Amino acid sequence: MQAKAVAKTVRIAPRKVRLVIDLIRGKQVGEAISILKHTQRGASPVVEKVLNSAIANAEHNYEMNVDDLYVSEAFVDEGVTLKRFRPRAMGRASQINKRTSHITVVVSEKKEG
Repeated sequence: MQAKAVAKTVRIAPRKVRLVIDLIRGKQVGEAISILKHTQRGASPVVEKVLNSAIANAEHNYEMNVDDLYVSEAFVDEGVTLKRFRPRAMGRASQINKRTSHITVVVSEKKEG
């Protein structure tokens, strides 16, 4: 049984979020939360929020035991890119891409045995 949570259009570049997501993939849920609390990256609170949502979904929707949960899948997809322009020298303008992320975290129960 699996439970998942998705945060869409988060205003952090996917490349930055992937660094944080890679730290928790495959870990027990309690360990993953403590890693996220002590990681000093801007994406950590957002990923922690998604993980807590996945845990709550597992507990309330599927009646899973929280102590047996682990992060079975965690990935980041690229969302829409907001395009902005910045003035440059000699009357030119250059494009600034403000990237967004879709963060997905899936938790599963460990099989006993």
